[in-house]
Parts: sequence; structure tokens; C-alpha cells
Amino acid sequence: MADTQTLDAQAAGWWQTEIIEMRPGEIRYRGYPIEQLIGRIGFAEMVWLMTRGELPSQAQARLLEATLVGAVDHGPQAPSIAIARMAMTCGGSLNNAMASAVNVLDDIHGGAGEQAVALYQTIAARLPAYGTLQAAVEQELVMWRAEHGKIVPGFGHRFHPVDPRAPRFLALVDEAARRGEVGGAYADIAREIERYLQEEKGKPIPLNIDGATAVIHAELGFPAPLARGLFCLSRSVGILAHAWEQQCQGGRNKGPMPKGWLWDYRGQAARQLSSD
Repeated sequence: MADTQTLDAQAAGWWQTEIIEMRPGEIRYRGYPIEQLIGRIGFAEMVWLMTRGELPSQAQARLLEATLVGAVDHGPQAPSIAIARMAMTCGGSLNNAMASAVNVLDDIHGGAGEQAVALYQTIAARLPAYGTLQAAVEQELVMWRAEHGKIVPGFGHRFHPVDPRAPRFLALVDEAARRGEVGGAYADIAREIERYLQEEKGKPIPLNIDGATAVIHAELGFPAPLARGLFCLSRSVGILAHAWEQQCQGGRNKGPMPKGWLWDYRGQAARQLSSD
């Protein structure tokens, strides 16, 4: 039978983390006492510290914060926001609505930023073998589509002819690159993909919010999977705001369509069950 000392060691080693150290009267995040962080760093800096292990520079924090601000909301037509509002009309709590909404931020709704970072990073890694950015983009898009399908993540928008958020993000990256705060290579990759798609389609397929935030996340060195988590953090603010607004407005059992609207039924024509 294991002695008390062995059991204590097993219990202490059950979870292993480099993120937080805590004992009665003491809390440290990545080694920093929480009381030294409170009131001295912002939320974007805290996100960076927790996910990357060190505090960011002011320039890095500014760019990360810009992405957190820019992706907050896109209205009730966005599935995650609609789900949050519907959940509140079903009698749910704010945390229930937020969890329900965040759970649909997946590969199609919410995952394009992660995919775009992965695409950009692949192009950047293989660029030396191709010699030119144009060749790298053309060939890597062929391979990307062969594996993932025809849609290029981060480009085009079903609502905005030009996503108003994307040019602002690129401008911030350009300014940071001129100051030597980032390299700017991923902004170049995004612009070349945009140029290639316009030439291919014969019409603009502009960078959208996912592709633009992906530029910043890649410039800042975030691994692709973290890009989705950062998007979830940002969109959670909009989800919370809409859930709270819906709670204040009231309403019961609101579904995805207004009362009186019916779905398109394409099944069997009306028929009767035989009396035999």
C-alpha cells in the first residue's frame, strides 16, 4: 500500500502546468504575482502572457488588441449570435447562451482564421523552394484546394463586397512593419493571394476579417490553432452583449424565423393513412 508521501506526490503530479502557481495567499501567473499584474497590464497583454508565457511588447499588445476588438460582433445574422439570442428566449442563463454560441464557432463559422494562418505559414515556409512569392502562392493554393476543397479561407464575404475591417488591419501591419515591429511577410502573402484570386475569378475576392486577423496572428507568431481560440475570445464579447440585450428585451421561444414564416417543405404530398 502506498505511503502518504507517495500519495501526496502522485496527487501533486496529477496535473502539471507552467501557467499558474497557487497556494494559500499567493497566486502567480507565469511567475508574476497577480497583484503586480492587476491595474498594470491590459487584457490583451494578459492573453499573451497566458498563451505565450511572456509579456508582449507594447507593439505586440496593440496588434493583438486590434484583432480582439475587430472580431467582436457581426450581428444576429451570424449563427453564433443568433443562437445566443434564441437561447435567452428559451429561458437560458447568460452562461448557457454564451456556451451554446461558442460551441458553434467551428471549422466553417469561426475556423477560417485558423485555416488562413496555417495556409500563410505553409506558404512562408516553402517560399525559398519556389523562389518567388507568386509561384509559392499559385502552387500552394493548388495543393491546399486538393486537400481542403475549393474555398480559400480568409477571402471573400457573403455580405460585404469589401470587408471594412480588413484594410484597417493591413494598415496597422504596414505601420508596424515600417517601424520594424513586425516583418510584414504575411501581409505580403495575403495580398498576393488576393491578387491571384482576382486574376483567377475575374473579379475581386477581397480579404475578409478572418484572413486579416490571420495576418496579424501570423505576424505575431501565434500557432494556427490558437487563432481560433483568440477569435472565440473576441466573439464572446459580442455574444455576451447580444444575450444580455435579448434578456432585457424579453421574448419567449424565438426561433430562427419570424412568426408566420414557414420553411420550404420538399417531401411527400399530403396523403392519408389507409383504413385497412
